[in-house]
This record gives sequence, C-alpha cells and structure tokens, in this order.
Amino acid sequence: MSSADAVAREAAWLAAYSPADGLPGLLAAYGGPFDVVQPYKARTPAKRRRSLFVRRSSIVVERFGFNRKINHYGFELQIVWPQTSSTGQAESVQQALDDAVELVIQRINGPVNTMPLDKTHGARFMSVAENPTTITVLFEDPEQSLQQQADLKCLITYQADDQDYTA
Repeated sequence: MSSADAVAREAAWLAAYSPADGLPGLLAAYGGPFDVVQPYKARTPAKRRRSLFVRRSSIVVERFGFNRKINHYGFELQIVWPQTSSTGQAESVQQALDDAVELVIQRINGPVNTMPLDKTHGARFMSVAENPTTITVLFEDPEQSLQQQADLKCLITYQADDQDYTA
C-alpha cells in the first residue's frame, strides 16, 4: 500500500458489490443509482450521467514511536447528478440525489451483516470514518442549478487511515 494508490483503493471499495456484506451496490449494474464511480474526475466527463468521483483533499503523515508512521487521508466524493426526471419535477430529482447520498453513506460506514465492526473497507485501510468519526455532506444550492438546467452537485468528505508502517 502506498499513499499514491489510496484514491484508487477507495474508489474500488465504493464500486464493489457483494450481497453477503449487506451493503448497497452503488453502480447501476448492481442496482445502484450511479452510472459512474471512479477515482478522479475526467477532463471531459460524460454528460447526463449520475457520477461519483473520488479524490483526496489531504494527506497527513503522522510520526510516532521512534520510527513508525501512519498516513491519514481526507477523501472527497463529488456527486454530479443530472436533472433527468420521468415526471419533469425538480423535486423528484432532488429526492433521488438524497436517496443516492444515503446509499453512499451506508457504504462508507461499512458492513452491517458480516463484520459489523469492520471499518477497513475490505482491508484496504486500517480504518475509515473512525478518526474523526464524521462524514459531512455539503449540497450545492439547487436553485442555481435548476434555473440553468445544470447538474445538481454535492460533496461528501471523510477521513481514512492507512496501516502504520516503519519508516
């Protein structure tokens, strides 16, 4: 494991699906709400696609115990949600975004059936959303997006810690 592959590891966890762990699939192929779950945002992302992009906002390397270190990551998930509705109602699009955010939060929080205390995201990290324990969701003002018929957006932030290692 390296700090360079942390974003790819987290994106793999979010895109993965196993019925055994009791977590929702996020990709449409697994019954989830997203067409795209990927590390980093493409230069020209596909239009009219419900997308979740994983990026890292920070790395903090903490030294402790003579020669041991641990990497702490700040993750940001950007959700881009097109205004597509079979009813044409803006309210239904916003509700669908809220429903998708709820599924993402469930996935970040980890398994509930098989290993309720497993916060490692499939052994990809030492812990996720445990230090600190907060997951924050910031929604952009929908009024601006609705008037311009642009995508709705929100940002989900949380922390993850890698396994400690010897320097």
